Amino acid sequence: MSLNEVYITNTAAFFPNNPVSNDEMEEYLGLINDAPSRSKAIVLRNNGIKNRFYALDKQGKPTHTNAQMTAEAVRALFKDNPDGIKNIELLSTGTSTPDQLMPSHGVMVHGYLPETKPFEVVSPSGVCCAGMHAFKYAYLATKAGEVQQSVATGSERFSLSLLANNFEDEAKRLKELVDDPYIGFEKEFLRWMLSDGAAAFHLSNKKNETGLSLKVEWIEGFSYANELEPCMYQGSEKLKDGTLKSYQDYTPQELTDQSIMSIKQDVKLLSKNIVLYGGYGVSASLAKHGVKSEEIDYFLPHMSSNFFKDKIYQQLIANGTGIMYDKWFVNLDQVGNVGAASVYFMVNELFHSGKLKVGDKIYLLVPESSRFSYMYSLLTVC
Repeated sequence: MSLNEVYITNTAAFFPNNPVSNDEMEEYLGLINDAPSRSKAIVLRNNGIKNRFYALDKQGKPTHTNAQMTAEAVRALFKDNPDGIKNIELLSTGTSTPDQLMPSHGVMVHGYLPETKPFEVVSPSGVCCAGMHAFKYAYLATKAGEVQQSVATGSERFSLSLLANNFEDEAKRLKELVDDPYIGFEKEFLRWMLSDGAAAFHLSNKKNETGLSLKVEWIEGFSYANELEPCMYQGSEKLKDGTLKSYQDYTPQELTDQSIMSIKQDVKLLSKNIVLYGGYGVSASLAKHGVKSEEIDYFLPHMSSNFFKDKIYQQLIANGTGIMYDKWFVNLDQVGNVGAASVYFMVNELFHSGKLKVGDKIYLLVPESSRFSYMYSLLTVC
């Protein structure tokens, strides 16, 4: 059986509300224990983020669900040809923050798209790599000829879990124990990095008749969970032996008292391993497909923080896969860390930038610190 070529023929993005500056963040998220954060300035100085988006108003009330934002991104793919949305045969949706445990995120998105027809829906789980897993499923289904047109999405709605009221009970409990309490850095660290939004790719077995397309050459993934313990987690607590205790094993009161449902990150484990193992995957993916790093025209690395930029750069050089800074294309400072959607936002901005020319090679890198897994892809402009 011959396999189809697969092309990204359009990309789109949806951001909720207006961008939120660094100075406005606590107006939306609130103050923990009625006091400004101690870690905010330090984290923001390191991560380089200037704007992010929240699906919230300043009263902390939600303005959009994750599924609604994702549906808007899908709809935006067809803004110039609204009837084209009826040709979708597969919807593949990646997120780490679905609005509910059941039903799946994908079918909820489909529910907000009544103008479509019945089609297959899949919802890969995970964290940052979930968006790339969704992309790969749509790519493989299109390549195999199961469908001719598919849509892949990445989206997140982190903001609700970052609200101060998710931490206040723990802060009050700590206040009873010590005179000067503060929420642990591993819990507050991510409050100043995460952002909301959704983006989508339209994939087809035919490239655009006019205008540019992105040929998907390959998508590769590597997990190092066999070697490393969990690093970022939610709905669980990390025990001294490195294992996770599920939210299902806590009482309702413990869930609140210990803010078990908040997102946490083992910062020491992160800084020690995330760049090193990501470099291993770069070497492995390029070697597997016979690509030299100097052949890459645009490098789109998903970074949770600008803190890692120079470390990634130096690691790639040390591994013999160096990519000069003039080939990097990132937008972290303007959109924040949007997890599974971040790489989609970079591709979307580059695709519509007017900078691309036929033959350009675009290399995507998406790390997931949750338990150290990585996804890579190579696109060629055609």
